[in-house]
Amino acid sequence: MSGFGNEFASEDSRCPGSLPEGQNNPQVCPYGLYAEQLSGSAFTCPRSTNKRSWLYRILPSVRHKPFTPMSCGDLTESWNEVEPDPNQLRWKPFNIPKSSEKKVDFISGLHTVCGAGDSKSRNGIAIHMYTCNTSMIDKCFQNADGDFLIVPQQGETLITTEFGKMMVEPNEICVIQQGMRFSVDVFRETRGYILEVFGAHFELPDLGPIGANGLANPRDFQTPVAWYEDRTVATGYTIVNKYQGKLFSCQQDFSPFNVVAWHGNYTPYKYNLENFMVINCVAFDHPDPSIFTVLTAKSTRPGVAIADFVIFPPRWGVANHTFRPPYYHRNCMSEFMGLIKGHYEAKEEGFQPGGASLHSIMTPHGPDVDCFEKNSTAVLKPERVAEGTMAFMFESSFSMAVTKWGLDTCHRLDKSYYKCWEALKSHFNPNWKPSSKPAETL
Repeated sequence: MSGFGNEFASEDSRCPGSLPEGQNNPQVCPYGLYAEQLSGSAFTCPRSTNKRSWLYRILPSVRHKPFTPMSCGDLTESWNEVEPDPNQLRWKPFNIPKSSEKKVDFISGLHTVCGAGDSKSRNGIAIHMYTCNTSMIDKCFQNADGDFLIVPQQGETLITTEFGKMMVEPNEICVIQQGMRFSVDVFRETRGYILEVFGAHFELPDLGPIGANGLANPRDFQTPVAWYEDRTVATGYTIVNKYQGKLFSCQQDFSPFNVVAWHGNYTPYKYNLENFMVINCVAFDHPDPSIFTVLTAKSTRPGVAIADFVIFPPRWGVANHTFRPPYYHRNCMSEFMGLIKGHYEAKEEGFQPGGASLHSIMTPHGPDVDCFEKNSTAVLKPERVAEGTMAFMFESSFSMAVTKWGLDTCHRLDKSYYKCWEALKSHFNPNWKPSSKPAETL
């Protein structure tokens, strides 16, 4: 179904009329189903931000054995494991375990790279990598802490949710909002990035003077249609719950994907990045990357995001008298970048698909020496930029700490990253004079 934040309604075609008419919680639901509300906001939130859905299911989610703690692996919310590191950081492509050596599913393949804040106080962010090679069997995941924005980089993922199924491929993204149960099927060695936010939901950025249309258009977001399975699992179905930064599991004897019908505006959704309507400079100078924002999770401060999801898609470069690649920069925000495919324009070597970089708050960054020298002398003519490439950025107002796994255990940190700027040289000429130009006729 098409749209962003719509009031959707869907029922599995095998059970026509399974959505109650005219009310949410009848004394007896059609087909003998249970009514269950999933709330993504406080009851008293303004109508424009109130998020909830009603699910009509064969058995309610409350029927399960008690949760017990389980190993978190490399998933963490401990931001003080290692000392802070303000350096520019870059990671080589993160390793994917070979299926012939060890079976790793989506949950056991989660690795926290960096983050800040706290899920208990409902204010913060975490960035994870997932690297897996096998599907989740009789197991699902629920994040009680926040929303997952999932960016596949290698391998398709079939995500089964309580609302239906989504096939998500590289160059697409999906959002699984807080509390929604889902299972991930993969078909080969698979890798991707996850942006997790606590205490806010993703929304479309305001367009301001851009007008009514542009960037990520609401009609291009897709929400799954209802699908259910009435399946008993005698050996036990495992629910894994991420709660206050830790993992817990419980058992039940039926599939949680037993929702026959649902309605509401609190749903999972996906989006194809190729549908992004790019806006760029058509005169001079390099616009700020905020013009490439797909989704934002707003903070309580106007104009300041907990996190923005920004992409750098193929586009035209036509600016005159301008150094066209990204400028040198120090930022009051943290910038985590990943590469889905291709070559990022500011660093065509070293920054590889499946890798990442982190430029922390006020840490200098910008084009490497080759990029600077090439584009300082290039003949400026209309040209395609980032053809065949899709880089992205998770930008946050939080000062993110890197985990021990990110700095050490993963063994993918590129310790020579700083050298890409070492050869930058001074071009300062104290004898430079402005070129003389004839006076323009008014």
